[in-house]
Amino acid sequence: MLGLGYPGGPAIERAARNGDAKRFALPRPLKGKPGCDFSFSGLKTAVRLAAEALPPGSLTEKDTADLAASFQAAVVESIADRVARAVVIFGEAYPEGKHLVVAGGVAANTVLRAMLMNTAAKAGLSFAAPPPALCTDNAVMIAWAGVERLKLGLVDGLDFKARPRWPLDPTAPKATGAGVKA
Repeated sequence: MLGLGYPGGPAIERAARNGDAKRFALPRPLKGKPGCDFSFSGLKTAVRLAAEALPPGSLTEKDTADLAASFQAAVVESIADRVARAVVIFGEAYPEGKHLVVAGGVAANTVLRAMLMNTAAKAGLSFAAPPPALCTDNAVMIAWAGVERLKLGLVDGLDFKARPRWPLDPTAPKATGAGVKA
């Protein structure tokens, strides 16, 4: 929509550095709601509508920077709210928990990363994230995790059965096909 190219995350962050995050009033989806769910579909629509509200063919570099900054601020504020709620829920369920971990491409965003570090500190948790240079490629992140495990002497045999949909909760019922749970 803004002509920033792909991948969008780093391009948004670069453009946002020179933008006014308060110029466009974008929604903070699900902020203040119970639970940890989040969705950015309404936010993406709001960005599109804001861009379309500008005079046709007049999207300037300043407009793009301001929209990117406004978008980034909305995403970070929304995630901050959701993560703060998740940390409380996690703390109640796992009082021995000590870490907040972020990974994936989103972990490369410096604004989001700073917010998550602050959230972890406020909750008395340590913060862990891969180095930013390793956050933008899934294969690199997996390899890095493997190297870290190998350094600790943690090795696994290759005699496991591959499961394309491995549950996060090992006590969760196994899928029996087409979304039906046993």
